[in-house]
Amino acid sequence: MTDSSRATRNLVTVLAGMGTLHFAVPKPFDTIVPKQLPGSARTWTYASGVAELACAAAVAYPRTRRLGALATAGLFLAVFPANVQMAYDWRNRPLPLRTAAYARLPLQAPLVAWALHVARNSRKSA
Repeated sequence: MTDSSRATRNLVTVLAGMGTLHFAVPKPFDTIVPKQLPGSARTWTYASGVAELACAAAVAYPRTRRLGALATAGLFLAVFPANVQMAYDWRNRPLPLRTAAYARLPLQAPLVAWALHVARNSRKSA
């Protein structure tokens, strides 16, 4: 198995797992939906779960992998405000929780890079 196929498989697994969690355990996701967004937090939680599952499916299928990986990079950027909201909301929590919330912010960059790596390598293997 090549590094690019491993990266692809792992990206699909992460997206599918997180997308499923949005439906199985939605409450934690509801709490980090920015309050400025219109509508209910649960609607946004479910919508982002659908987006993650759709991205997982697109990345898994070779014909749509490049577009799916690019959409995934966009999705990772789009959910960044939720991570900012979480960091803000957790600013007075105990240090371990606050640290976890703040650590999510810079981790978004490697996630975007990962998706872009899969997109680039999908062109080579297509």
